[in-house]
Amino acid sequence: GFSREPWRAFFILRNPLGGDAMDRYLDDEDRMFRDAVRDWVSAEFPKDWCRELERREHEFPHAFWDKLTAFGAHGIGIPEEFGGQGGTIVTQALFARELARTAAGLGWVWGVTSFSGSKAIRFCGDEEQQQRFLPKIAAGELKTAMAFSEPGGGTDLLGGMKTRAERVEGGWLINGEKIWSTCANVADYLFLMARSRRDVQRRADGISIFFVPRTAKGVTVTELPKLGMRCVASCSVHLEDVFVPDELLLGEEGKGWYQSTRTLNNERLVNAATCLGMLDGVIEDALAHMQARRAFGKTIGEFQILQHYLADMAMWQMQGELLVMHTARLQAEGLPSATESGMAKVLCSEYVSKAADLGIQILGGMGYSAETDMQRYWRDSRLLRIGPISNEMARNMIAESMGLPRSF
Repeated sequence: GFSREPWRAFFILRNPLGGDAMDRYLDDEDRMFRDAVRDWVSAEFPKDWCRELERREHEFPHAFWDKLTAFGAHGIGIPEEFGGQGGTIVTQALFARELARTAAGLGWVWGVTSFSGSKAIRFCGDEEQQQRFLPKIAAGELKTAMAFSEPGGGTDLLGGMKTRAERVEGGWLINGEKIWSTCANVADYLFLMARSRRDVQRRADGISIFFVPRTAKGVTVTELPKLGMRCVASCSVHLEDVFVPDELLLGEEGKGWYQSTRTLNNERLVNAATCLGMLDGVIEDALAHMQARRAFGKTIGEFQILQHYLADMAMWQMQGELLVMHTARLQAEGLPSATESGMAKVLCSEYVSKAADLGIQILGGMGYSAETDMQRYWRDSRLLRIGPISNEMARNMIAESMGLPRSF
């Protein structure tokens, strides 16, 4: 699915940063794609440019989006019959990793619509909805945002679900509030979950998924200040008597929770690949500094303790790489991967957080300075231990998969 322009000009084989371990999981097309993206990211998304964009709080990086559009990145994972570039979760993971190496959390400019748009429509939408929306997403003409979490719910998504959808003539009226909806301030549509039935025996029943126009009457979006990813706004969304026509109900009414869970393993793996890419960036910067900085008559790369820091990072990188690629292959082949996806998310998010902290220590005062990128990796990676599922909850699920009783 990557034989067409603009991919062809970037198909140059080269040695991977990660040695041949990852290559064991890739075919020739995967390698060509990975190397093409790596060259393109290095040329189009230099770290100093990404660093400057990130400083502009609540100012969506349209130039960043436009570069993604020109490359065809929004079509990754969307079938060619819908105007996409094709590819599997392996392709998505490779792209997320390479982009995050320089962009860090800005990579979610691509990831949010990739998940809450293309995945949502593909897994939850009918043929007519796929024909209507997927070509526009692939062409970069449509942005989406996920609106699941609520102020009183957090990880307890179903237990905290207060947003209601009431049946009216021709559609639904939605009332409620969502929080931490990334890019809702610029989205064309919100991939929104609401309770459409109350007389249910199980909390997962009676939940429906809607594709809500962000400009619909009654939708109010408020941007929230936060530690990292500052130009990629996280928002609260207030909905007051918002009318949504029947044609924007995704999938079967009352079955939305079960339909949406098909996308969760994909999201967790892309999250892990993003963390792995940030870890690549941390190692890259730490190594360059250790080779250039001199103190006490020698380069600091000659100091044993700093060598140990870098060696730890390299081991974390290898572990993360192997688990991400193994899990991606399972998903691509349609094999069970829920436990592995949770493991990859936890492992990579915790490793990059530790590595970025060590990276600041290696750079010293310059690591704490906003003039370098180590502090950006540290700030952006911290969020990914919390969302889209907390690492504590992921551990609960891993333990449950081993036969222990459900703990929540």
